[in-house]
Amino acid sequence: MSMKQELQQLKNRLNKSQVKLDAAKSRGDDLMVTKFTDDIDDLSKKISQLTHKQNFTLNKERKALLDMPFSREITKQEQSDMGKLKKSVRGLVVVHPLTKLGKELKLEVVTGFAPKQF
Repeated sequence: MSMKQELQQLKNRLNKSQVKLDAAKSRGDDLMVTKFTDDIDDLSKKISQLTHKQNFTLNKERKALLDMPFSREITKQEQSDMGKLKKSVRGLVVVHPLTKLGKELKLEVVTGFAPKQF
């Protein structure tokens, strides 16, 4: 299971636990209230750990791209035949500005990062 799916599943479980906690509070069931508050605390911890891990890997990837010696905008003509471009330039990484990585890098256009000039 991917990290994104696991995070979504944990958020769904957290939401269900919060709804059940509200129901238990309205009934006055103290045993169930303590159970669901413990569940909510555990799920919150797991969610925060996963989001931290996601941010860490994103920053690691961002730093790796910024350390590459060459980057430039990919033209529309090059974008139309991306396979040919990637075959001609070894180690090319293309980042779109609307992806998480593109937003993190604050890109405005599709940009290519490579170890050599292309």
